[in-house]
Amino acid sequence: MTTHPGGIQEGSAGGALATAVHRVADPAPLGLAAFAMTTFALSIANTNIWGAGADAALALALVYGGAAQLLAGMWEFVRKNTFGALAFSSFGAFWIAYYVFVKFVAPGVKPSDAPVAVGVFLLGWTIFTAYMTVASLRVSGAVVAVFVLLTITFVLLTVGAFHSNETWTKAGGWIGLATAAAAWYASFAGVVNETFKKPLIPTMPLAPR
Repeated sequence: MTTHPGGIQEGSAGGALATAVHRVADPAPLGLAAFAMTTFALSIANTNIWGAGADAALALALVYGGAAQLLAGMWEFVRKNTFGALAFSSFGAFWIAYYVFVKFVAPGVKPSDAPVAVGVFLLGWTIFTAYMTVASLRVSGAVVAVFVLLTITFVLLTVGAFHSNETWTKAGGWIGLATAAAAWYASFAGVVNETFKKPLIPTMPLAPR
């Protein structure tokens, strides 16, 4: 069997197999950038630096952090990257769920029930992020930093939600900004290293060779 330009494979029996070979670009820089920007906007609001950042976060949650990151997860499935597929698909869904919760669910929740509603939502994501942190230990140092910081962020925000404590929520906002910075770094490294075809920006790969 021989392969001709364009990816068309020709069988030994003489029949042409129209099998195009497609190389899927790495979707991780997109997923990380989408996550970073949306996390940045919401964390800006949680720290009370600019409270209106929550409005920006809501828009980003649906389109960039949500839809674009979800697409990145689907492309990771194509690349057979289980970790990337689960992480990006889940956090894309997280941001879409956040949009749905704020726009459609929260207005109908009684004020007395709001702390539990928000707390349970965040607690579930805390658990998910914590066990994904374990899996990230075989990806790279840059990704581990994102997941460790994100787990801390969710813990602080969860406690703040259950206790309606602004101090905990602000602390979560500050760690959230660090999380966004780490995710932007990982995205930056991914796109630069892929574009230049050499490891210019260190990410400290942890997967066995």
